[in-house]
Amino acid sequence: MNDFTVLVLAGLAGLLLGAVFFGGLWWTVRKGVASPRPAVWFLASLLMRMSLVMAGFYFVGQGDWRRLVACLVGFVIARILVTLFSARSAKEVSHAP
Repeated sequence: MNDFTVLVLAGLAGLLLGAVFFGGLWWTVRKGVASPRPAVWFLASLLMRMSLVMAGFYFVGQGDWRRLVACLVGFVIARILVTLFSARSAKEVSHAP
């Protein structure tokens, strides 16, 4: 594969990692707020999400800084997309009378 294809695949992997990380954070906040033990939810979620993302970046990067940057760009784009999606769905749900 040529360099461009590898960088695009690294960016897509970063997009997937970011979607899992920030989507998992959004899900954890929704579940943790309603839980009688929110600290357990948040700590367990943090450890799982960070482990997954660190392993993913290590696997995708393979010692090449360009792959790491492409993966990071995809990760940041996923953050923006999940933020927009969660803000839009939060507007649809109203808790006030």
